[in-house]
Amino acid sequence: MSLLQAILMGIIQGLTEFLPVSSSGHLALFKILFNVNTDTGLLFDIMLHVGTLLAVCIVYYKDIIRLVIEFIGMLIDGGYNLVTWMQKRRGKDGAYRHVIYNSYRKMVMLVIVSTIPTGIIGYVGADLVTAASEVLIVPGICLIITAALLFVCDRIPEGHKKPKQTSYANAFIIGICQGVATLPGLSRSGTTITACVLNGLDRRFAVKYSFIMSIPAILGAAVLELKDIGTEVISG
Repeated sequence: MSLLQAILMGIIQGLTEFLPVSSSGHLALFKILFNVNTDTGLLFDIMLHVGTLLAVCIVYYKDIIRLVIEFIGMLIDGGYNLVTWMQKRRGKDGAYRHVIYNSYRKMVMLVIVSTIPTGIIGYVGADLVTAASEVLIVPGICLIITAALLFVCDRIPEGHKKPKQTSYANAFIIGICQGVATLPGLSRSGTTITACVLNGLDRRFAVKYSFIMSIPAILGAAVLELKDIGTEVISG
C-alpha cells in the first residue's frame, strides 16, 4: 500500500462515514478494484474508523461528557447499594439509591445493552468480514441491501421514543443490527438508524444514538486488533 493509496482511503472514509452509504463497503471496493494490500487485515480499516470516531466525539462532545459523568455516578450509586445490601444482611438499616433516574443514565444503559451483541457478533465474525472484504460480489450485494433499508426507513411513520421510552429489548435488537452491519457494504449508520426507526425511536434521537453507540464498538474493535499488531507485517 502506497502513501497515496492510504490518503485516498482516508478521504473515502471521511466522505462516506457520516452518510448511510457504508464506508467499509466503499473501502473494500477501492481495495479490490485498485489491488490495494494493506498487509494488516482489518487493522487499517479500523484505524480509519478511529479517525472518524474523533469527529463523532467532537460533534457530540456535550452529550458524551454528560454520559461519562452519569456512568461514573451510576458506578458510585451501584457500589453504595452493594455496601447497603451487605449491611442489611448483617441486620443494619439503610436505604438503596435509585441508579437510573434520568435520560442520560438510561441512555448509558441502552448503549451498554446494544454493545453486548455487537461485540459478540463482531468478535465471532471477524474472519468472515475479512474474507468478505476480498470478494467483489459481497460489498455489491450489501450495498443493494443498504439501499433497500434506506428505502424502507424513509417510509416508516415518525416514531416518538426518547431514552426513557426505549426498552432494553429495543437496544439489544439495535445492537444485533450493528453487529451484522460489520459486513462490507452494509452501512452501519443506515442499518442502525433503520432499526431504531422500526423500533419507534424519534428520528433525531435515532441518529444521535446510532453514532454514540458506535464509540464503544469501534474502540473495542481497535483494542482487539492492536493486540496483534506485533505479529502483523507493517509496510513503511
